[in-house]
Amino acid sequence: MADPMKIRASMQGDLVSVKVLMSHEMETGQRKDAGGQVVPAHFIQTVSATYNGKTVLSAQWGPAVSKNPFLSFKFKGGAQGGKVQVTWVDNKGDKRTDEAVIT
Repeated sequence: MADPMKIRASMQGDLVSVKVLMSHEMETGQRKDAGGQVVPAHFIQTVSATYNGKTVLSAQWGPAVSKNPFLSFKFKGGAQGGKVQVTWVDNKGDKRTDEAVIT
């Protein structure tokens, strides 16, 4: 996974709008490869976002989420120049963290 996330965070009035594109295969464990073998499940299980160390989003996902998932959310209490940090962990223990400055 060469490019784990693309994050944009911007102020819209008193809300911070965050958009995240995550690079992940998101295998369900039900698909078969060309040889008829089941492709093992490999999917993002948890996603969290923080602003100034405070959790603003916490989510649990399963295998039904699509490949390269897109997530969009809003929260109050942010300010321009602040940093939003997004972290995901998949069912194999892989973890990615990235951050964006609020514009």
